[in-house]
Amino acid sequence: MMFCISTVCLIPFGLISAVNPIITLFAYVVLGGLYLLVVPLFLFYWMNNRWNVMGKFERLFMYGLVFLFFPGMVVFAPFLNLRMNGKKES
Repeated sequence: MMFCISTVCLIPFGLISAVNPIITLFAYVVLGGLYLLVVPLFLFYWMNNRWNVMGKFERLFMYGLVFLFFPGMVVFAPFLNLRMNGKKES
C-alpha cells in the first residue's frame, strides 16, 4: 500500500527511475555507520578530554547526546578505558 502511494506521488516529478535500491542501501549503511561508529567514538573522545573542565550546559548537552547515541556507546564501552590518571609519585 505504501509503495503504491509513494509511486503515485513520484510520477508527476519523473522520479520513478531515480529510486534505486543500491542508493537506498548505501544511505542506510552510511547513516548506520555514523550512528553506531563515528559519533559515539567522537563522544568518547570529547568526554575524555573535557570531563573536568565542562560547563553545566556543555555537560547537559553531552548527556543528551549520550542518551541519543546510546547503542553505539554500548558497542565501544567494553573496549575503552576512561578512568582518570592517578597522581604520579615524584
